[in-house]
Amino acid sequence: MNNHQPSSLFLELAFQPVPEGWSDILIAELAETGFNSFTEEEGLLLAYIPESDFNEMAVHQIVQKYPDLKDLFWSITRMPDKNWNAIWESSYEPVLIADRCYIRAPFHPASDIRHPVSVIDIIIEPKMSFGTAHHETTSLMIEALLEEDVTDQAILDMGCGTGILAILASKMGAKRILAVDFDERAVENSMENVMKNNTGNVDVKLGDDPAVAGDPFDVILANINRNTLIEQIPSYAASLRAGGRMFLSGFYSEDLPAIDACAKEQGLSLSGTRMKNNWIVAKFHR
Repeated sequence: MNNHQPSSLFLELAFQPVPEGWSDILIAELAETGFNSFTEEEGLLLAYIPESDFNEMAVHQIVQKYPDLKDLFWSITRMPDKNWNAIWESSYEPVLIADRCYIRAPFHPASDIRHPVSVIDIIIEPKMSFGTAHHETTSLMIEALLEEDVTDQAILDMGCGTGILAILASKMGAKRILAVDFDERAVENSMENVMKNNTGNVDVKLGDDPAVAGDPFDVILANINRNTLIEQIPSYAASLRAGGRMFLSGFYSEDLPAIDACAKEQGLSLSGTRMKNNWIVAKFHR
């Protein structure tokens, strides 16, 4: 890749002691506030963010949100000025999902792909956004989408992050795709990735669930988090056509009953799940 972002001062936040099983939740919450790199050790989580993006109050709110984190202590350290993109590139690896979808960064040459012609090739430059297929929820969503026939259908990708699911839907033959995210950086990143993949039928929009009001879709994809999903499921249901399917992820298996109950209130039925390391994707239909 030739377009590295300029080096900038980063902050390292050290969280400890992190209760067993809470690292992934903490990472997901911090990622939504701008943290873009994490290192896990036993009982310790190191999180990194550009100093210009740091919001101390947001971190306090995350920790106070969960009673299980009441004993969590965190400290801040300024990191030396480095080219963080170059460091990220040195450890980033392509991902092959279900032998059908190959996700790579722009700095991985196409000649690296040694798979059948039928494999879908997707180029993703994540930058500050979530969605590289390295996380369980993204790979679960990709696996679920690969099993669907979306030919000529309308797709909604809520909380699109890098735009990876919207791009995949386009390459699978979807007719119209709307990708929505409330984060301006994610929207810019998705637009860049849409261009890199020549998927011009993907429309990327800045906003939240009201941005899709009244717009009908055959398939709705939302890989966000438990609380946001519960809050927004009514909006999704209102935009889902009869016979449509909705795929939700970003939460743990123990959260499924709450998600399912909310979906049932909107006339949606649970028709399937798949799980990886206690993360889950749930399929609903109308």
